Amino acid sequence: MNANLSAWAIRKPLPSILLFVILTVVGLYSFSRLPVTYFPTIVTPLVKVTIEQSGATPTELETEVTRLVEDAVASLPGLKELKSTIDQGRSVTSVEFEVGKVTPDQAMVDVRDALARVRADLPPTIDEPIIERVEEEGQSVVTYAVASRNMTVAELSWFVDDVVSRHLQGLPGVGRIDRVGGADREIRIELNADRLHALSLSAKTVNDTLFQSQVDASGGRSDVSGREQALTTMAAARTVSDLADQRIALSSDASVRLGDLGQVEDSIAEARSFATLDGSDVVGFSVYRTQGASDVSVAAAVAAAVADLQAAHVEVGFRLVNDNVAYTAGNYSSAMHTLVEGAILSIVVVFLFLRDWRATVVAAVALPLSIIPTFFALEFLGFSLNILSLLAITLVTGILVDDAIVEIENVVRHRNMGKSAYRAALDASDEIGLAVIAISATIIAVFAPVGMMSGVVGLYFREFGLTVAIAVFFSLLVARLITPILAAYFMTGSPPVEAPKGFFVATYERLLRFSLRWRWMTVGAAVASFALAMVALLSVPTAFLPEEDTGQLTLTIELPPGATLMETRAVSDDVSRRIFGFEEVEGVFVQAGSSMSGQQDVRYATVLIDLTHKSERSRSSFEIEADMENRLASMTDIKFRFLNSRGGRDMSFAVLGTDGAKVQAAADRIVTEMATDPMFIGPAAENAAMRPELRFKVQSDKAAMLGVSPTEIADLIRVSTVGDSDSRLPSLLDGARQIPIRVVIDRQSRDDLGRLELLTVASADGTRIPLTAVVNASFDETVSAIERSDRSRLVEIGADMASGTTSGQGMERLLQLESVKNLPDGVRIQATGDSDTEGSVFESFAVAMGSGIMLVLVVLILLFGSLLAPWTILASLPLSIGGVAAGLLFTGNAMSLPVVIGILMLMGIVTKNAIMLLDFAIEREAHGLPRFEAIVEACSERVRPIIMTTLAMAGGMVPSALGMGDGGEFRSPMAIAVIGGLLVSTLLSLIVIPSLHLIVSNLGDRIARSVRPFLQPADA
Repeated sequence: MNANLSAWAIRKPLPSILLFVILTVVGLYSFSRLPVTYFPTIVTPLVKVTIEQSGATPTELETEVTRLVEDAVASLPGLKELKSTIDQGRSVTSVEFEVGKVTPDQAMVDVRDALARVRADLPPTIDEPIIERVEEEGQSVVTYAVASRNMTVAELSWFVDDVVSRHLQGLPGVGRIDRVGGADREIRIELNADRLHALSLSAKTVNDTLFQSQVDASGGRSDVSGREQALTTMAAARTVSDLADQRIALSSDASVRLGDLGQVEDSIAEARSFATLDGSDVVGFSVYRTQGASDVSVAAAVAAAVADLQAAHVEVGFRLVNDNVAYTAGNYSSAMHTLVEGAILSIVVVFLFLRDWRATVVAAVALPLSIIPTFFALEFLGFSLNILSLLAITLVTGILVDDAIVEIENVVRHRNMGKSAYRAALDASDEIGLAVIAISATIIAVFAPVGMMSGVVGLYFREFGLTVAIAVFFSLLVARLITPILAAYFMTGSPPVEAPKGFFVATYERLLRFSLRWRWMTVGAAVASFALAMVALLSVPTAFLPEEDTGQLTLTIELPPGATLMETRAVSDDVSRRIFGFEEVEGVFVQAGSSMSGQQDVRYATVLIDLTHKSERSRSSFEIEADMENRLASMTDIKFRFLNSRGGRDMSFAVLGTDGAKVQAAADRIVTEMATDPMFIGPAAENAAMRPELRFKVQSDKAAMLGVSPTEIADLIRVSTVGDSDSRLPSLLDGARQIPIRVVIDRQSRDDLGRLELLTVASADGTRIPLTAVVNASFDETVSAIERSDRSRLVEIGADMASGTTSGQGMERLLQLESVKNLPDGVRIQATGDSDTEGSVFESFAVAMGSGIMLVLVVLILLFGSLLAPWTILASLPLSIGGVAAGLLFTGNAMSLPVVIGILMLMGIVTKNAIMLLDFAIEREAHGLPRFEAIVEACSERVRPIIMTTLAMAGGMVPSALGMGDGGEFRSPMAIAVIGGLLVSTLLSLIVIPSLHLIVSNLGDRIARSVRPFLQPADA
């Protein structure tokens, strides 16, 4: 039954050959079309709600805005997680739904409808809520800096917004384009506070007047002159001078010219951010790709478009400052080189064993015929060439020739018996058919569940698992169709003279017979070695991902609360000068005004440090980072943090609870205790800083007596100091542009408490009352930002790990701290960032691994028609653990995600040795050979193909294990784990599996004899 397909292919080769010609052609075409990305394309139902209220404090926004939004969406079906970030004047709520239960479009509709129900309850002074779907590809593809000596910062910003964005927006694959730094043009009206007081006016009154008067409105219809005319009311000023001449009413019979109240000038908005490149001011723009587009293609298209812009606008200079696609392209190139090198090493191993160039060519053909059709399947499934799918292809290189090697080695063995190539191919494929199918089926059974993992983690690793399974499936087709054909019609040369058993095989047979006689002791020793290996593996430290040298470093700067933008600029300029002194640094790009987590505050800055490629420098990025930390250590009162390649710290967790005060106190105690532990470097609460606050406490009794509304007081202070909310700003038309008009009091008055207290607010009878009559001013502190998760207060704490320790060890130590053991009632901790992902990924892989092993067991039972033989085969799985532990300990690698993937891969490939042994032994036993002699003959005949396939697979992974090229740090620990486990498992399988087979088979015979009387049919 197993050989029918191969025998048919040998007798009628044309259909099989045509099939693979077609698969190869469409595979090559698909390969040219596959997008190249860093991570797989993920479409998750994630919606972000952004609400801005000018001047509002985080505490005020939490109560009046955020909680209402959270309560509105909390009951939506399929909701997975609810997070909110609140800073000065801005509330952002992220609503994440379960993948597969709610579509992204449905998520948008649900959130919009929920928000509409509470829109009337939100403060009237907020800007209109922005509801947008968030794509997982949140990282920009490229970032460019734009500079010009002939343009002001406002002109350069408009050039980016108008010319650059419009030119790039239509390119294939380009999504949104965000400007970095720069300034927006604005008509600023800075009113003289003394003049306002003398005329009993306020900034709010002036702003409201302009909002009502700066109007051009169409409406109405008339038949004047016998023709239908549209009616338009024109009241808006067209120039700044016209605006200055506008009259502001003081009473029914008096008014004042706007220009007489203060300065009216065409200027820029008050700076709350900036961008510098190597210390010089620039305006930047970041390009994001659409879902499914190729990083490499988008970056190339943008580069070509920027070159065209440069040629058309010679007065403007463009420079690439952040190239996230370079590492993606480097990883792709390295993976392709690794694939070729691994294939060559595998073929070299085959030739060294077979010493037959024809047989080697047959084995070599199997590799491209397995990989190229896989690209067609990847495109059909909507996959991309990313770090995980490329990883699957590079690591599966040695496996893909495994089936062909087994077939060819058996054909060579039959040729050595004196058979013709045609007859040898028929007999060999018949004999080895079950083993080949079983080997491939077990690998597919292990990796198919990985492709079906649930949640976001499953979406990431779906491409890895299915890529392996698909490639192995095509290798099985090659082994059953093409390899027998080539063996029958190509391997037609004179068969080599069969050499007598060499020293190695003879020695192995003597050792095998000895171990079989002492089989219980052999199996017992294997169990003991497994226990020792597990102890060793548990001693290996854990981490989520190995650190990678991407050629870029990310440094965050945090100044003390209350710091100004000028102070942030001075510090960032100093940092740029110090960092630029390193010879490995190519560029330093600074973005100030927000933190990496999106918190907007002028005291934050992010420094992107571009290094030369790692092949061009003598030091790793980690050594350079350590030297930079030492150079920056002399800058006091400033927090510096280098982030990992994922934009976070080595270890992070959150303290949560409904009582904000308890959460903050618990977080402070944990940070204090962590600071005394040498394992944690620079522990800090990310959002626990307090910022200075000037409070105006309304005297409610006086305000009520005078008829003064607290809302009027709040609006007066807000408009006077920062202007009205964006949605209520009047505007001035300049051609096709609408320039906002911002009304505030002059800078000197805004920064003088005495002058602020003299601002007047309208009472019930229309008289103007100074603020001092109804408020008490005092200085205090308030939280600079508030984080919430699932409607609880959250304080996130991050720390870097001391050299030689991992995040897994850090989380274990954290749980032993007294401050964590004795948390207040209602307060808990929860892993975040990599620490959270590490746990969920490892848990998901454990489930996938268990499912895979059960599926392998079912497949083996069906193929062998036995309940006991598959258990013997599965016993080879734990034998590989010792090799994994030895490889990790010897090379100093941690138990990370790549290693877990490697162990999963081992679960699929180490069973091949046991399958080959037992398949042959069972066949020999069926032909009347005693069980003992059958297993000895099976081991003697199969030892060469077992060692050959093992070395071919190991050889195919050697380039990955060396970790050269971009992405090598990710591939290396996985390949090391696989190679170690494969070699050790092979050596132990050749000794332990035969002994276990005798024990299990004899036990099965005894059980069969015991139950046979009960299974006999009753006499009729």
